[in-house]
Amino acid sequence: MTPRCPGRVRIAVMVAALIAAVPSGSSPAQDVQEVIVRNFPELQRVEGAVSVEGPIRHSDLRKLQEVLVSPVGPTETTRLVEGGVLETAGFTSVVLSLSGRGQGKILKPGSVGAILVPDEESIVKALEEEGQIQFPLEITAAVKPGEARSFASKQTQHTVGFPRYRVMLYNTTDKTVAVNLFAYLTN
Repeated sequence: MTPRCPGRVRIAVMVAALIAAVPSGSSPAQDVQEVIVRNFPELQRVEGAVSVEGPIRHSDLRKLQEVLVSPVGPTETTRLVEGGVLETAGFTSVVLSLSGRGQGKILKPGSVGAILVPDEESIVKALEEEGQIQFPLEITAAVKPGEARSFASKQTQHTVGFPRYRVMLYNTTDKTVAVNLFAYLTN
């Protein structure tokens, strides 16, 4: 041993002791463990208490259920049915699923869909005043006449770009439908 590397020797001994201390056949991740935070360069300086309250959520399912949507086209922006607000803060992506049921026998083929518009003042103003839909997340379900009254979309995955979205719904069939929107948010 040279006098230049006592730090390396200390680290190697600590690692060997940790490996020897873990009983074979058990997982140290399942046991309660003490964590030590060390400050390194100035750019990574940690000050104050460091704590985690409860489990950290990596996903969440949000639902808008049984929203009645009368016939209205997706381009009729002043008549779209408001389905509520979807909170997406803290998540990076969303998988959308849309399902529903006709309120009678559907005779005209069409589609039922949701357009998620960022809930930001300038974007909402463009929608309300000019009929422009900016930065939308969209999902659509095809509805065929004469089949079962229930319908469902394929799932679509989107990158989340805003902390809140207004859900706007449309229906190009000839009957009112009850719509369910499922949003599975993940990181």
